[in-house]
Amino acid sequence: MRTLLLSFPLVALAACTMGPDYAGPAGARAPQPPAAFVRAPSEARAEAPAVADWWTQFSDPVLDALEAKALAANPNVAIAQASLRQARSALRLEKANGAPNANLQAIYAHASLPGVDLGSSDGSGEGNGNGGGGGTEALNFYNLGFDASWEVDLWGGRRRSVDAARAQLEAAEASVADAQVSLTAEVAQAYANLRDRQQRIRLGQDALSRQGDLLALVRQRRERGAASDLDVEQQADQLEQLQASLLPLQAEHDAYLNALAVLVGEAPGSVDQLLATPAAIPLPSAGTAIGDPAALLKRRPDVRAAERQYAAATAKIGVAEAARFPSVSFAGVLGIGGTRPEDVVNLDKLATIALPRLSWNILDFGRNAARVEQAKGGQDEAAARYRGAVLKALQDGEDALSRYGARLRASASVRRSLASARRVEVLARQRFEAGTGSKIELLQAERSRLSAEQSLSQADGALSADFAGLQKALGLGWR
Repeated sequence: MRTLLLSFPLVALAACTMGPDYAGPAGARAPQPPAAFVRAPSEARAEAPAVADWWTQFSDPVLDALEAKALAANPNVAIAQASLRQARSALRLEKANGAPNANLQAIYAHASLPGVDLGSSDGSGEGNGNGGGGGTEALNFYNLGFDASWEVDLWGGRRRSVDAARAQLEAAEASVADAQVSLTAEVAQAYANLRDRQQRIRLGQDALSRQGDLLALVRQRRERGAASDLDVEQQADQLEQLQASLLPLQAEHDAYLNALAVLVGEAPGSVDQLLATPAAIPLPSAGTAIGDPAALLKRRPDVRAAERQYAAATAKIGVAEAARFPSVSFAGVLGIGGTRPEDVVNLDKLATIALPRLSWNILDFGRNAARVEQAKGGQDEAAARYRGAVLKALQDGEDALSRYGARLRASASVRRSLASARRVEVLARQRFEAGTGSKIELLQAERSRLSAEQSLSQADGALSADFAGLQKALGLGWR
């Protein structure tokens, strides 16, 4: 009872918590975001975008299926999810460490104590000397029961450890979301680029056919003396150039097929059949929602992860500071036993042992002070990383908006060029059918139109890829 009474003031001290209280990301001195994006194109809307499944704006079932498969089977997402499970277990462990520890045990203890009278030597111990002093007495102790131990969290070090583990768990959750954001953008970009290469290869083969016909006509004209060898060589050179231009397109086509297979967690070649039939490039809907920079920072998983790491680093200062002060722990044994082996089966022989312990490392040669400074340095590093994450997020948003806006304008320009090429082809066909124009002029007009269509395909593929990059920069694509 006296021990318990003496322990009450120590338990009351457990309300103390060392280290700074986390006051939010404001302590990291991150720059305030502007009220609106500086580089936003006029086509963008200021309303808040939907966070998940942004790729459904393309209205492409094949892309939807690839995204779903990637989210379920991509190794990078699996790695982040495994780290999340570890963080959850670490938090449970830190919480459990603050609770008493109890074990089932069997004890045999032998002690030789100087100058202590332990009673007669009846098998429980043998005296080597008189009980009045100078000699030693031997004691045997047998016990079967439970032992328990508990360290009082006087200075809040355990609570700070739980705070740090909880913040790291939340950072791991944000890292899973960040992996999903990057993955969904990569899948959409690879898919758009693949469809672009398919269209450009098809158009290139059509242009190659037209060029072959054109070369044949020029050769016929040379045979009749209406064209020179130079004209033939020029057309033959263009044919070779067209053939050569298809080779890198085919290699890029295959590379995007391989990339999509790996992104969905399968070996190269596994999605070839699914994507064998060329299809139109998926285009984003007009006017994408972008929100504002403040909402971007709250939405970006990498920024949230950096902020949570900053919170964890702040809590670790309290852990280090608490280690500089005394620690109080209680240990005890409750069981059946005594000084003879047969006492462990005698229910009347209930034995209790209480062992309160005070520990204070007063001569550590600056180790704890160094740990505190180390923890403070870790907090400063985490604060700098958070500021960097904020600035990087704002830069990513502005860069992506600028690229997307420029791509929209470029795509519109290419469309106007294609419309002009189509009009030229119509006029050339009309002249040919009326007998006032040559077949060569018509083939050249068709080739120009196919070239313009290739340019449009390239522009549309880049537009969709940049749209996916914009969604990544805005922090979209996680659940």
